[in-house]
Amino acid sequence: MTPSPLTSPQATAPSPPRQASTREIRKVYVGMMVVLGLSALDQSIVSTALPRIVAELGGLSHLSWVVTAYVLASTSTMPLYGKLSDQFGRRPLILTAIVTFLLGSALCGMAHSLMQLIVFRAIQGLGAGGFMPLSQIIIGDLVPPAQRGRRQGGIAAVYAVCSVLGPILGGVITGMLSWHWIFYINLPLGIAAVMIMTRALPRKQTGHAARIDYLGSLLLTGGTTAFLLVLALGGVAWAWASPQITALAALTAAIAMMFVWHVRRIEDPVLPLDLFHNRLFVVACAVMALTFMGLLGASVFFPLLFQLVMGVSPARSGLLTGPLMIGVVLSSVFNGRVLLRSGRYKPAQVAGLAGAVLAFATVAWSIATARGLIIIEPAIFALGLGLGLIMPNMTIAVQNALPGARRGVGTAMLAFFRSLGGLVGVTGSGAMLARQLHASTGGDLSAHIAMVSVYRQAIGSIFMLGTAIVAVAFVLLLTLPELPLRAHTPD
Repeated sequence: MTPSPLTSPQATAPSPPRQASTREIRKVYVGMMVVLGLSALDQSIVSTALPRIVAELGGLSHLSWVVTAYVLASTSTMPLYGKLSDQFGRRPLILTAIVTFLLGSALCGMAHSLMQLIVFRAIQGLGAGGFMPLSQIIIGDLVPPAQRGRRQGGIAAVYAVCSVLGPILGGVITGMLSWHWIFYINLPLGIAAVMIMTRALPRKQTGHAARIDYLGSLLLTGGTTAFLLVLALGGVAWAWASPQITALAALTAAIAMMFVWHVRRIEDPVLPLDLFHNRLFVVACAVMALTFMGLLGASVFFPLLFQLVMGVSPARSGLLTGPLMIGVVLSSVFNGRVLLRSGRYKPAQVAGLAGAVLAFATVAWSIATARGLIIIEPAIFALGLGLGLIMPNMTIAVQNALPGARRGVGTAMLAFFRSLGGLVGVTGSGAMLARQLHASTGGDLSAHIAMVSVYRQAIGSIFMLGTAIVAVAFVLLLTLPELPLRAHTPD
């Protein structure tokens, strides 16, 4: 009788899996850069064109939903992409994400009303939700953790370049053609990404059973969407204590309880609870959520600080945030070389987050004491340097700690908590700013000098709170376990 693969002597000591060649990795990496560029470029271009869109379509009161619908859809679908890629493989999921994004882009370009544009932006977001997690998962499949650091700088560079080119392209395209073409420009880039990924990725990347947890997927997406709607509508469309927000919060809690009850009952849920038995995964998600809660909650007010408080022109205001991304790119490249040599990810993270806390505190102090750009700009650059040592290393740490069958959903959940933390931070800081402005002026901001002083004080308070939140993330980071980086991918 032929021994089974589970009982044969050879099965007890399997040989290391074949590692992808440099040429294979390069092809996939180029495709990932195009995919990530699509997402980053789209967000920055759309923001620039919003005034022109409103001028043509109207509906100023609902303008924010052009952005909100995209963010809600992309954030809520991140965990699903990770789990489904564990079951069906990375190739079909990344192609589905790109095609869905392109469909939404084409529909957005053909929109004739603001409501149509909002709906089509949500379709775009359904596709974009898979870009970041699937890109990280695919790179994690092909490149062992011990060698992955040197390839992180390119991802940061894509976002840095797109953050600079996006507003410029948005203005040029909107001025020379029309706002419709800011969406049509995604089509040739997306088709190129589909062609590259179709050729570069193998057809079958996983042997796990293709069982879909439909109810769990519905509950997870519905609960996440309901929670994000509470954040988006609370204090804006309705008061936080209004019956509408209270009912929506109660619905969120009810769906969450149903989801926990459901995933405890079935064998292979959409979100395996054993992930949360992994201490490294839990600490990593908490650190990323808190870091981005503090960071995005404060940095969203950089334009307001530069333009309203410091009197900088809108064009120059965008350039003044450039040192943040420059710092991220430089430290990501440096981090990759250090990680490749040392094989340790935690020391760089501790140093990076400590530097980010110090830089954040410097910015808060500079705002509160009316210091100039000569202090604020170096602090913003130092903040970027610190962040560039945290983000890529955390993804590597999580992927290194999880088995192959959980790598996809674990990576996606890390991206989900990072995005969710940012949304909570932005919503909370917006509510804090509105409350402080109303308390200080009673709603009367007619005097320019008083307005500048009140805004400076309010924004300074937000940055101080952000510093405290990031400091809590630093304390949690000290408890992060450090595991030896594997020289081979798990499967």
